[in-house]
Amino acid sequence: MSSITDTISSSVISARGISKQYGKQRVLDDISFEIAPGRIVGLIGPNGSGKTTAFKAILGLGNFEGEMQVLGLDPRTQRNALMNEVCFIADVAILPRWIKVKQAIDFIAGVHPKFNRAKAEKYLANTKLMPDMKVRAMSKGMVVQLHLALIMAIDAKLLVLDEPTLGLDILYRKQFYQSLLEDYFDENKTIIIATHQVEEVEHILSDVIFIQEGKIALETSMEQMAGRFVEVMVAPENMEKAVALQPIDQRAVFGKMVMLFDGVAQELLASLGETRIPGVADLFVASMKGIAK
Repeated sequence: MSSITDTISSSVISARGISKQYGKQRVLDDISFEIAPGRIVGLIGPNGSGKTTAFKAILGLGNFEGEMQVLGLDPRTQRNALMNEVCFIADVAILPRWIKVKQAIDFIAGVHPKFNRAKAEKYLANTKLMPDMKVRAMSKGMVVQLHLALIMAIDAKLLVLDEPTLGLDILYRKQFYQSLLEDYFDENKTIIIATHQVEEVEHILSDVIFIQEGKIALETSMEQMAGRFVEVMVAPENMEKAVALQPIDQRAVFGKMVMLFDGVAQELLASLGETRIPGVADLFVASMKGIAK
């Protein structure tokens, strides 16, 4: 089994043989993974791939087969203690339209023991949001700012984000992730983001887990990815040599063939044409074809 970290004993999440079935449909199929502290991990897959079900297992929202430790706790039997250290956000666009800024702060302060009201109010002081302003009167950007204020004021060890920017314009999606990185994340926190909008989170990720049909298709750190995968725009005269090296994917770009290689020496590939490190989106597409293992 591949692993994001070799220091399993210090993992924020340690999952072993996790399976979940609804009726005859197996939505998680014997998946195992490790997530270390201080990492930003992208759980990436198409709709229906098992991302949300994996999050429910991590958060103790239902039973599953296998063994799971989250912050040293079993989410099925120790969920109350676990929730003191975890913040879960499903969608930044779902705040009730009737709620006021001050009511949102009061609510979070009442339900999460690690919420710091002063920190939230300090963040909001740099925005145009007023305590009596209702969500229905806010622009999308203001809603993002309010949600960020609530998130960043929770001193949680683990932040779980499930498609957090769904429905937001690209400007506000970028603002959300940039603020999350600059104002919230530090070496004592771990963030897991489930999304199928790969390009929008690639720049902040330290690790990726690709999930497809309830199985892990690829698990790697960004550092390992850069050393393992190489794309080559193959020169026409080198096509035969390139094919002999068994690319794991290939596609035509402006009449030229671009091939993706796994574990082939970069010096050798450089002799075949122009090389580059593939983006997460390119690897995602390859893994969805079932060829990147």
